[in-house]
Formats: sequence, structure tokens, C-alpha cells
Amino acid sequence: MKQQYILFLLITSIGFAQIPSGYYNDANGKTGSNLKTALHLIIDEVNDLNNQAFHDTSVTYGDLWTLYQTSDIRNDGKVWDMYSNCNFTFGTNQDTGGSVSGECEKYNREHTFPKSWFGDINNHPMQADAFHIIPSDKSVNALRANYAYGEVSTPSSTTGNGSKLGTSSISGPTALVFEPIDIYKGDIARGLFYVAVRYQDEIASWELNNSNGNSMLDGSSFKVFEQWALDMLYDWHINDPVSDKERDRNEEIFKHQNNRNPFIDSPEYVLSIWGNLLSTQNHSISSIKMHPNPVQDNFLYFSATQNLEVIIYNVIGKQVLVKNIDKKNNSVDISNLSNGIYVVKLTSKQGSSLKKLIKQ
Repeated sequence: MKQQYILFLLITSIGFAQIPSGYYNDANGKTGSNLKTALHLIIDEVNDLNNQAFHDTSVTYGDLWTLYQTSDIRNDGKVWDMYSNCNFTFGTNQDTGGSVSGECEKYNREHTFPKSWFGDINNHPMQADAFHIIPSDKSVNALRANYAYGEVSTPSSTTGNGSKLGTSSISGPTALVFEPIDIYKGDIARGLFYVAVRYQDEIASWELNNSNGNSMLDGSSFKVFEQWALDMLYDWHINDPVSDKERDRNEEIFKHQNNRNPFIDSPEYVLSIWGNLLSTQNHSISSIKMHPNPVQDNFLYFSATQNLEVIIYNVIGKQVLVKNIDKKNNSVDISNLSNGIYVVKLTSKQGSSLKKLIKQ
């Protein structure tokens, strides 16, 4: 009974974003560069479901002001600024030009992937791509400037919510780095991973636009990031999992520009793409991801870098499938399972983890 109770609590406490049926079908079963390219085509070019462009390039930089009123609104109705503890009112505190004397006077639009990194091109879709442009206190936006994200050892400036600018504690950056607070590090990382996929056809040339040591890019189209940056962003992604805030924002941006951030919908894609390039050791049992979820093609895939025992239970706690897998054989055939809700238990030498599964 205890096992059934735990499974019931897990099933009833975890929700899923409203991902359109079939949206990620072309990514199923792929890893590495093949997965990255498949996701690029899904979020950048044609929606195979209705032959419409996913990424709506008609949206403008000015449209972000209106989008933020639904995509970045706190529970108290104020602007959700991840860099400061300000109580901005939409419209009233919107930046219309001029100077400010400090924090909490005006909010504006912060390119987490700075414009200088892609050449300050005002008519480029990056200029208005909401997945990497967030509302931010104007003075903190100026403080961050085009510095790389990083982890600060000695801060020269600290914002109202604890974000810091200062020297890097990680070997690699040659200039100052900006560090957001822990609860938003995953948000930032997943936004940058989105950029690496959405703009993979041109991002390799963008490193040339930066010559002052601020960039995190390595000048490639697949790896995209310097090793220190890739490892750091992956750790941020794992240690700050996807939140309801991000899921809600993903849905609002989908309505706005007709594409999604795949790393919010399926966080396991990060390891599935870049896992072999990581030097970080943060590959714990809890970081192993399964996809797709919901599953529709009878195969469930795991981003495993270790041997795993996979046990699947139905909603009453009955064991319905057991299989051992490794990183070379990372799929499980669930064609014998009826459509419904299940719990998957993953076990390795590092421990065990429970995950919710839906089969449609």
C-alpha cells in the first residue's frame, strides 16, 4: 500500500505543458547533432502539422512590451524581473528613454544573448526573439551589458536580489562575468540552449563579432559554447529544474511567435545533444531524462550515460515492465502497455528516481 500511495502522489502532483500533439515527432529517437538539427527544423522552419512557419518573423521588438504582460507577470500582477527585487507596474514603469539613478525606477528589455554577439542586427529575428529577451531593471541591464554569464568569485556590483557582476571563479572567462541568482540560472541556461538550436545555421560566425573576451561562444555550429560555458550551463540546467514560471512563459511565447523552447518541454534534450561533450560530472540518477513524454510511437528513450534498471508501474502500483538498458541501448519498447498514466522507476549504482509517464 505504501508503494501505491507514493505512486499516486507522484502521478497527481506532476503536470505537463500543453505541447501540441506530434510537435516533436521528428526528434524521436535522435541524439547528438541529429537531434539538434531535428529540433532546429521544428522550431525554425515548417510546422509539419499545418504547413505554417513555426517562428513568426513578423513579430517585432516593440511587441515584447505587450507580451510581457502575460508571459512575465508575477502572482501579484507586477513585472517578473529575474535580476532585481523591484515592484514594476506594467506600462507605468516601462522604459521610454532617459536616464535612471538606480534600481527599481524603470524596466526594459534585456537580451540574455547580447546583441553585440550577433552583430547588432536590428532586423534579425534574434532582435525580438522572446525566448532570450526578458524584462529587466534598466540599471541592471546596463550593468550586465554584454558580459558573459558566469559564476562570480569577487563581486564588483550586487543587485537588489543578489545577482552579481565580478571576476570569474571558473577558469576560462577573461573579462568580468554576470551571475544571476540560483533560482533563475536554469531559466537563463535553457534560453541560451534554445538560441544554440534555433540559430545553429549562423551562430558559428557570431563569435567573430566579439573581441573583448565577453563571449561564451566557441565559433562552432554544433557545440556552440566554450567548454567552461557548456559545463556551467548544463550544471545550471540540472540544479535549477524547469519551473511553472517557465512553462507558463513557454505557452505565452508560443502564442506570440508560434514556436516553443524544447528544453522547457523536454529538459532531457540537453544531455541527449551535448552529453558526450560535457566534462562536468553532474550526471546523477536524477538528471537522467526520458523522452518523449507523452509517448505515442511505442518507444521510450533515456539520456543514459550509465547502466539502468527500468521498472514501469501502473496507477495501482502493479509492476508491468522491467528492462535493463545502457547508453548504447537506450530505448524501451512499451507497445504492450495500454494508453494511460504510469510511473517509471530508474535504478543505477547512484540510486533511484521516480518519473511520471503518459502513453497516448
